[in-house]
Amino acid sequence: MARRWILERAQLVPRRRDEVFAFFSDAHNLEVITPGFLRFRIVTPGRVAMAPGALIEYRLSLFGVPFSWRTRIEELVPGERFVDVQLAGPYRRWRHLHTFEDAPGGTLVRDRVEYELPLGPLGAVAHALLVRRSLARIFAHREARIAELLAPGPPRPQGAAP
Repeated sequence: MARRWILERAQLVPRRRDEVFAFFSDAHNLEVITPGFLRFRIVTPGRVAMAPGALIEYRLSLFGVPFSWRTRIEELVPGERFVDVQLAGPYRRWRHLHTFEDAPGGTLVRDRVEYELPLGPLGAVAHALLVRRSLARIFAHREARIAELLAPGPPRPQGAAP
């Protein structure tokens, strides 16, 4: 049986919840907040309508190895939360819950990622040596970019990327 890990992060974003949710609902903003070393790009043509069942295709490089990644939006409660799950990609299982809550000073964004690696015991070794630190680095970069892009300022139109 594969080992399941959980990554949880929280970030206060000094913007209204509708603005923050609109930013995260635009799949192309993933390219903006993902570290360059991943060579991440969305290959799904056009805009992705955020809705249950929506599919998003990516290309990225992990530890120098190119991967295709396919995600499905499993659940969506507009303005409150959405869940994306990996259908194909480098993980055995990847389920990412994004939640958005009103908080003093803005919006509290929470991430909860449940993931499993392939290859059983080798996957556990890879997690200990590489994956855990890599995910921490990716999410730290993401938080810094979100803080920069969604810093206090004039409201942006709903759905507009910074």
